[in-house]
Amino acid sequence: MCGIVGYVGNEACANILLDGLARLEYRGYDSAGTAIMESGKTGILRAEGKLLNLRKRVDEAKPAGTVGIGHTRWATHGRPSEVNAHPHKYGRVTVVHNGIIENHAELRAELESNGHEFASETDTEIVAHLIDDELRGGKESEDAFRAALKRVRGAYALCVLVDGLDDTIYAARHDAPLILGLSDEANYVASDIPAILSRTRDMVFLEEHDMAVVRRDKVVVKDLEGNEVERETKKILWDAMMAEKGGHKHFMLKEIHEQPRAVTDTIGDRLSPKDADAYIDGFEADPGKIRKLVMVACGTSWHSALVGKFLIEQLARIPVEVDLGSEYRYRDPIVGDSDLILAVSQSGETADTLAALREGRRKGARVLSIVNVVGSTIARESDGVLYTHAGPEIGVASTKAFTTQLVAMVLLGIHLGRRTGTLDHEQAHELITDLMRIPEQMVEVLDHSATINVIARRYATARDFLYLGRGINYPIALEGALKLKEISYIHAEGYPAGEMKHGPIALIDEHMPVVVITPRGSGYEKIVSNLSEVRAREGKVIAIASRGDPDIHDVVDDVIQIPDVRPELQPLLTVLPLQILAYRIADIRGTDVDQPRNLAKSVTVE
Repeated sequence: MCGIVGYVGNEACANILLDGLARLEYRGYDSAGTAIMESGKTGILRAEGKLLNLRKRVDEAKPAGTVGIGHTRWATHGRPSEVNAHPHKYGRVTVVHNGIIENHAELRAELESNGHEFASETDTEIVAHLIDDELRGGKESEDAFRAALKRVRGAYALCVLVDGLDDTIYAARHDAPLILGLSDEANYVASDIPAILSRTRDMVFLEEHDMAVVRRDKVVVKDLEGNEVERETKKILWDAMMAEKGGHKHFMLKEIHEQPRAVTDTIGDRLSPKDADAYIDGFEADPGKIRKLVMVACGTSWHSALVGKFLIEQLARIPVEVDLGSEYRYRDPIVGDSDLILAVSQSGETADTLAALREGRRKGARVLSIVNVVGSTIARESDGVLYTHAGPEIGVASTKAFTTQLVAMVLLGIHLGRRTGTLDHEQAHELITDLMRIPEQMVEVLDHSATINVIARRYATARDFLYLGRGINYPIALEGALKLKEISYIHAEGYPAGEMKHGPIALIDEHMPVVVITPRGSGYEKIVSNLSEVRAREGKVIAIASRGDPDIHDVVDDVIQIPDVRPELQPLLTVLPLQILAYRIADIRGTDVDQPRNLAKSVTVE
């Protein structure tokens, strides 16, 4: 959730830290701070609110040190305030932290009984006290850091400075991502790639219970017993410019328009029209040995998993369960070595999904994952990975990461369907041919969004929205409602259209816009009946409909048209108008589209 940046080199690092933190603003935060060492002493500057407030303080103080750490905080323990902002210092030790120290209360009580006084309400400050205690007891700094790590339970990505060591950052991770950046002139630490990508493309992804000693000229990774471990250096192929707005008003708008390219990259060379097959990188499933497929995901990724259930059950005839990652392991799930877990996560670091993956693996299941970030924790802990190759997604409300997940689901459905024999050569060839046309059809939808802009202005003051869909488009109704509530703060709910009369119909009146996803296909007549029920109660109906539908204009207030495609691929097109509608309404209302309140891009704590 929070952002971490660290630098050890020969340059004054204040602006390096601030620029890195700025590239992590999309993760969500409520305060920020830096700790920069000068003449062996660490000076801390912190500010509540946006990074601009911290930058003003740094500009006034003009720190000149060449080793430092920076942090953007999203409040967990303790309200958003300057005193609770990171970094935290006690004695000689300064620390920044992402995650949650679960045994913080008992450690705090122990430390207070030994005379320690705390300046903040945070769980993080405890780490500084623990390390300083070990230093006072005579341990060297690295050993003191290691000893403190052994006492804390929970999730952490930590960076630590110790007064007197003006060329060293200590770093460690457990259940929270942390990356090292390597270069000839300096070395870096960060919680996510964009923070340091403008400085280096050579990255080391720390693994569970790794700790690192980061100096100007050398980086050493060790385990918690002090043994050196080898970690591969990976070169990041996308560059920092891919994360810039490119002339668009917001990152979200840029990323909406990047979807045709992102989908093309996800398809890549994984499809063979000649063989009528799809290939999953380094993973060959034996469907005869899969009793069921269990998908675990959270938020938008959960919606893509719901679409995946429709696709895989239809194309491969393998039973599919879809579980929320946050709930899965708490119900003692029935899963074993004849089952396949599919973990779906944009960042590959989603804490709840990672915990569900581990529960499935503990019970003997194989694991396949769909993620966007190469080298992420979920990817590393999977038997196979289907990378979506969406590129960096900065807007908190996911767009291109979602549609590329949908493409990954189609690829997996084809792959499994060909191996179960339920998808013959001709059927697979037709589906592959149609899928390869989707990027140009996405461009067509995006290039004809003027109608959506008019509709957005008409309904931007509404207090509530209802989204309805059937079959494979029901999850798209959920996704459309989620996008609107995330960035415009309008209350919105998604429902299966057939469930409308079992409750939500009571809400419908002349003030309630209802978005109905109604492309031609199975269930079309029934959903038209549903929207007629809405109209009878004076609700305002906005339809996402197939181009060329001759009747839809007569029964709705507004129509947004999409190309007529086969049902399996409809979600890739029906979601686009919903993304644009949410974006336009939010922009009209003047909300912070890219960084909506209370939300974080990567949810790395449970």
